[in-house]
Amino acid sequence: MDSKTRQSPPPELACSPQEWATRVELACAYRAVDALGWNKSIVYNHITARVPGEHDHFLINPFGLRYAEVTASNLLKVDLEGNKLSASEWPVLKQGFVVHSAVHAARPEIACVIHTHTPAGVAVACQKEGLLPLNTTSMLFTDRIAYHDIEGLTDDLDERGRLARSLGERDVMILRNHGLLACGRSVAAAFSEILLLQTACENQVLAMSGGAAGLLFPPRAVSERVAGQYDRNARHGPEAGVLWAAIRRWMEQLDPGFAG
Repeated sequence: MDSKTRQSPPPELACSPQEWATRVELACAYRAVDALGWNKSIVYNHITARVPGEHDHFLINPFGLRYAEVTASNLLKVDLEGNKLSASEWPVLKQGFVVHSAVHAARPEIACVIHTHTPAGVAVACQKEGLLPLNTTSMLFTDRIAYHDIEGLTDDLDERGRLARSLGERDVMILRNHGLLACGRSVAAAFSEILLLQTACENQVLAMSGGAAGLLFPPRAVSERVAGQYDRNARHGPEAGVLWAAIRRWMEQLDPGFAG
């Protein structure tokens, strides 16, 4: 698909070029999550993005659509309370926006929040020790992952402050007995974090089910070194953009309709 065909919104959607670009990026993320098989909840869970130039306005999926049906133009614009600001026949699942609004309100630099309920992610979220430093992927998160204890279904607005305090200044969090969360200053950054976290959880579940005599843990100093190397060379560098560009090309080849 020619990238020029994705630069302008349809006439009925009044939005800035910056918002349209964000809509396309976010719709692409929904399609990528679907293609990777992470959306086991079908119509639940969300990926949200802050609207450029509109600090307290956000884009979210219409409740009832599968991730494969989300497009740049049918994304909903909402405020911090989850109130719909754009005309649409589709509703907003306000309860699902509680986690996202907690992060967006507390972290103004965050542009995108991704929350998943994948089997591997939920499995690790149910384990007392959380994510274990078993391999180089999980070691990337040494001392860089937050945890939040489950309080029930996340439909209580009062929980937002506690969610924000649990996350602090970190960009990834395991919601205990619940699922995974990643955020970033761009869709690309958030997606890179959730991809690595998901991979680490999958590796852990496989390692723990392998039937070997025990798990082999690297020295603590090695885990710290790997996390530091990633921070210096990738987490705050260009690699997230390179990864996202590859995902974007993949989605354009798979189903360019997300940009419509």
